[in-house]
Amino acid sequence: MGSVTATVAPPTGAHVTPWFRTFGAIAAAGFRRHATYRQAALAGLCTNTVFGFLRCYIFLAATGAAGTVAGYDGAQLATFVWAGQGLLAVIAIWGWTDLADRIRTGEVAADLLRPVHPVTSYLATDLGRAGFASLARLVPPLVVGPFFFAVYVPRHWATVPLFLLSALLAVVVCFGCRYLVNATAYWLQDVRGPMILWTLGSGVLAGLYFPLGFLPGPLEAVLRYATPFPSILQVPLDVLVEREPMATGLTLVGVQAGWAVLLLALCRLVQRRAERRLVVQGG
Repeated sequence: MGSVTATVAPPTGAHVTPWFRTFGAIAAAGFRRHATYRQAALAGLCTNTVFGFLRCYIFLAATGAAGTVAGYDGAQLATFVWAGQGLLAVIAIWGWTDLADRIRTGEVAADLLRPVHPVTSYLATDLGRAGFASLARLVPPLVVGPFFFAVYVPRHWATVPLFLLSALLAVVVCFGCRYLVNATAYWLQDVRGPMILWTLGSGVLAGLYFPLGFLPGPLEAVLRYATPFPSILQVPLDVLVEREPMATGLTLVGVQAGWAVLLLALCRLVQRRAERRLVVQGG
């Protein structure tokens, strides 16, 4: 038995351009990898569309009598649902256990011997996956929804680019959370427990099952600013439906950026601590 560690210096000076080329190449490989699973993408799209109808009718029933609920009218909730169904595949809250599986089998040793830091490599791959999901899983629900429901169209030109930036940050924040959950395998070997907790908690706290605006105001504020979960789904959807003024939307996207930086730094810290104790059988 022996310990395996890896040291990768951050890109500086003349190394910046090659670093970006490497990052782009890994992201492109991630895009191509997931683009090969066309039947899985189609099956997931059909599932998301069916649940989109179910969720939309439920939320519209909630606004039927009152007209508006928690600052959302019927059209805003319809857009919230259909955009959320598409973003669900882009951010990929559930199902990712690649790192945990490689830790369990010892294949993670190969990751540590590569010249690219594991966090950087997995992030680039995940961004490539998200790029394919944006085309195959996000766009179709945004097209299907308006055919059957009256949806909300953003009124400000800056909303769409701000939503795209927010969605990108949501992918990074979600990746950071999933990486940390997977990294528990360095200590636990079996991550089924942390994965169950993540699956149960993330759907509720991220705003997937219902908009967090349905909760009491103080609780929503605590979740928004003190936890990363709303930055995964709730924030980009609120930006898209313009629930808050533009200034508030910019603040929330800034909070997203802060969580993205913090989580990536935490991923690197956990990875460094894990490498000090990792033991791989046979070498």
